[in-house]
Amino acid sequence: MTAPTAAVRDRVLDLAATELPAYLYDLTALREHAAAVRAALPERVELYYAAKANPEAEILAALAPYVDGYEVSSGGELAHVSKAVPGSPLAFGGPGKTPAEIVSALELGVQRFHVESLHELRMLADLVTRTAPGSAVPGVLLRCNLPLDAASLEGSSLAMGGRPTPFGLDPDDADTAVRLLTDGTYPRLRLLGVHAHLASGLDAPEQLAVAESVVTWAAGLAARHRVTFSEVNVGGGMSVDYADPDARFDWTAYGAGLARLADAHPGLTLRIEPGRALTAYCGWYATEVLDVKRSRGEEFAVVRGGTHHLRTPATKGHDQPCTVLPVAAWPHPWPRPGAEGERITLTGQLCTPKDLLARGVPAAGLRAGDRVAFGVAGAYAWNISHHDFLMHPRPGFHFLEADRARTGA
Repeated sequence: MTAPTAAVRDRVLDLAATELPAYLYDLTALREHAAAVRAALPERVELYYAAKANPEAEILAALAPYVDGYEVSSGGELAHVSKAVPGSPLAFGGPGKTPAEIVSALELGVQRFHVESLHELRMLADLVTRTAPGSAVPGVLLRCNLPLDAASLEGSSLAMGGRPTPFGLDPDDADTAVRLLTDGTYPRLRLLGVHAHLASGLDAPEQLAVAESVVTWAAGLAARHRVTFSEVNVGGGMSVDYADPDARFDWTAYGAGLARLADAHPGLTLRIEPGRALTAYCGWYATEVLDVKRSRGEEFAVVRGGTHHLRTPATKGHDQPCTVLPVAAWPHPWPRPGAEGERITLTGQLCTPKDLLARGVPAAGLRAGDRVAFGVAGAYAWNISHHDFLMHPRPGFHFLEADRARTGA
């Protein structure tokens, strides 16, 4: 849904101009969406939230009743998530883990490590022996760069496997890792299975095809070494269509497909770790139009803030979906600039032509002082932006629920 929910719309219009830009998150909408996703998944499929998508503490807490755990990819995320949702199961993934980060994870009792390389496996084995000799034996999922053909990843917006990549183990290294974990070399580690996050932006049929390929490949790896895997993580990357936000990922079809896959592999727990597809739709970046101007036959609206707050459109090269909220009042003594045409390009305050939020927006009658709410801003938005460029003020943060709201710094 591009248009803001009623709660978000009311808050955007109530905020003073000096309180903009602001991020607004509808936690009620988030809970409803997360509950629907969980209901679509079979019981034997675990749902972990990839915290990198949006690590706000309120977002993490709102998801807690609907997820089985959280995937973190750095020491910073590890510390933050363990504090925001204490006691929740964590999976520590990501390349380039440092010894200090691994020690912190062990001290926090993390029981699931996504191992990216043979070096990382050796480091983990040594550190768990030296720093946590009396603790529970942590589990390892080998992140693998599987030999999928290009057709399997066709349609993805971001391919992270099936080609040369810094992520995960190649198949030969995966065989070596399995041997090290099963021949007594690393007795303080237990092999759980395989992790593979190969692409982002896939729809349900494509995701199911990749999941089946991952599980089939993992079964072959286990059979070669005469071991049993208890878990296979098929990753995240469920599609979010910024050009058509109402075209949602088909969780019902995906859940039904995963149920068939799980039934074909009794005793195997499947895990998914979506991020964007869980939280993108609950967030809006709201701002105010500062100026409307014409240049060489085109019209531009300059808004407070810009891509240093909401970098998503610049990163992905798309137009951020938005809704114009007209404001009747104009408190200034000078004339109020307004659009003359039917379509206008929305830009921010940065001194770069790349500060484009949305082009060709149908906004006839748009005037300075109107509000704009950019939707699908609940993931990879504020947390990936270059906040300090030009040193503009940071946005406000508002977490809205049906019966209460909280404003953050």
